[in-house]
Amino acid sequence: MEFYMKLPRDRREFMLFLAIVSILSVNMIAPLITCFEVGFSFHTWANTLRVLPFIWLVVVALVLLTHEPATKVTNKLIDQKDSFSSHIIVNTLVNVAMMSVVLTIVATWIGTKSITWEPIQHFFYRWPRNFSISLFVEMIIAQPFARWVLYKRHLKIDTKQHRIQS
Repeated sequence: MEFYMKLPRDRREFMLFLAIVSILSVNMIAPLITCFEVGFSFHTWANTLRVLPFIWLVVVALVLLTHEPATKVTNKLIDQKDSFSSHIIVNTLVNVAMMSVVLTIVATWIGTKSITWEPIQHFFYRWPRNFSISLFVEMIIAQPFARWVLYKRHLKIDTKQHRIQS
């Protein structure tokens, strides 16, 4: 029942879910990672806000590219009969791992406005921190909120359909 109530039922709801999660994530993760990298200040935060739309576009593209492979990996790691929570946790873990690998490099290029070897050279130093921040935001804030929105939407739709049928 939770799969039906808290996850997208069609493409339109998938786009709503994607919009909520990506906007929340990008607006929290990018400034946090940047501030940990160069220091917490209003100037750092303001500079991060200028590049967020470009990072957001990359995040959306990555979600669309990694969605199917992440689902396949999730299905190999857990059984269909496992709980909703186990499916969500493993799927989030796999998605964040895939995306954080790419974004540790690409988001740095976008933020610094230059393509250099620097993010690749420092990858193993930065990636664990970036992964941890991203996983926290996804599991505790962005995805639960998006699932709550879908749940409320589904309750409203299902109640409306039930009234029509009665």
